[in-house]
Amino acid sequence: MTGTVTSSQERALAVSAAAVHDDRQKLVALSHSLHAEPETAMQEHKSAAKIVRVAEEAGFDVTRGVAGLPTAFVATYGTGDLVVALCAEYDALPDIGHACGHNVNGAASVGAALGLAAVADLIGITVKLIGTPAEEDIGGKALLLDAGVFDDVAAAFMAHAAPEDSVGASSLAVGAWDVAYQGKPAHAALAPWEGINALDAIALAHTAVGLLRQQLPPGTLVHDIVFEAGRAVNVIPETARARYELRARTTEDLAHARRRVRACLEAAALATGAELELTPHGADFADLRQDDFLTAAYTRAARSLGRDPVDRRGEVMASTDMGNISHLLPALHPTIGYDTEGAHHHTAPFAEYGASPGADRAVLDAATALAHVGVALATDPDQRRRCLRLLADRRAAAAPRR
Repeated sequence: MTGTVTSSQERALAVSAAAVHDDRQKLVALSHSLHAEPETAMQEHKSAAKIVRVAEEAGFDVTRGVAGLPTAFVATYGTGDLVVALCAEYDALPDIGHACGHNVNGAASVGAALGLAAVADLIGITVKLIGTPAEEDIGGKALLLDAGVFDDVAAAFMAHAAPEDSVGASSLAVGAWDVAYQGKPAHAALAPWEGINALDAIALAHTAVGLLRQQLPPGTLVHDIVFEAGRAVNVIPETARARYELRARTTEDLAHARRRVRACLEAAALATGAELELTPHGADFADLRQDDFLTAAYTRAARSLGRDPVDRRGEVMASTDMGNISHLLPALHPTIGYDTEGAHHHTAPFAEYGASPGADRAVLDAATALAHVGVALATDPDQRRRCLRLLADRRAAAAPRR
């Protein structure tokens, strides 16, 4: 917070921290339960229900299945004009469970929401806990943003599990295509010339993109996997399916990469005679832009809890759909660290530490720190006005012209 800390601010900080502390067993149990029953993108029915149950018991008003997403929800508490959102993630990865720590992320956001609910009337806020599914796949936050779920939100927070505490990092923009080539089957020995080989198209596309990589800007990446490329070795493959994922430092660089990669995919179709079908897979993720005031407030709060986040401003991490939110409103996405003995995200060893004592402490510390950021924002008159003004400007820009 800027300026002198007032008695009402001190009280709000103390009450919010006490609320998290009082619910510590419930929050740790939630994290452990999510970890024990990992559910992948858009299949998080049990996970969403577990979080909703905690929110309802705390007096939040809950709407399930928002934006047509069965595992998304919105839980609100309070009536203040400043709406603060906590984004709860809870999807896991196929086969390796919570290898990105979303059980920690989700439980921490729930804890922060409970902490802020305890002071909502005191500091004049509405707490909005938003269940955001499928971060690892189609980008639930981006879909909820497009559906208007964040239209009344002045600022949005979450913390992400990691091997270290950090603040301020950006992320790579990311987008994906489902790729299908349609060829023509033929006997591979008797009349291969009568066929159109969809596998050849996949092979040419993969090679063309591989050659393109040398000319892509630093930070631009392309990944691909093949789902299908024929079913019988003695039949010219009629169909081939793959997925291409592109990452770049900015949304502008991502658009440039899309044009170049698309040309490679189209060239493979032209060369083989196969028909190409490109289907966007989920929403594009924008690069993350973290708010300076919220980052500073979180850093102070984390340090008060005995943590010392590394300042990663100017650096990039992987990708997150929180980036989409950060392009439209003030957003916060630090990492909360715990010991994983060198294991990194998206690996089975990382997942093993998601219910460790260090991860449990991370849940509670992140919840407390995020709640304190909400208090800092709501009780700083200049920052409160800034966020409300940005919200009003956003609404005015979105309003249809007469």
